Amino acid sequence: MTDEKINVYTLTVEIGRKEGDGLPENATGAAMMCFCPAASEEEAVRETVAILKQGGLAPLDVSSYGTLQERLDDGHDINDEERAMMQRALDENSVVVAMTSPFFDVG
Repeated sequence: MTDEKINVYTLTVEIGRKEGDGLPENATGAAMMCFCPAASEEEAVRETVAILKQGGLAPLDVSSYGTLQERLDDGHDINDEERAMMQRALDENSVVVAMTSPFFDVG
């Protein structure tokens, strides 16, 4: 058993295209906002990337916004819906994808 405190990290993952990824046909990729419970930011990134790959996606880059407390300290406005998704990630001990925003060429 570990004494490490589990926090929920907010991550944005840039997704590339991959056959069967479920993104709109003309999308060039996407950004996904995810919540992941973990003992460290590094673990949250690893777990999120692994889950997304397992789901048939092609993660390219990950940006972390930190834990709930770190985000509050940075002045982020976090609404009740977002807090509920963070709690769900913690309760289920799983990655929660909160939002997917496809990218399109504006050409």
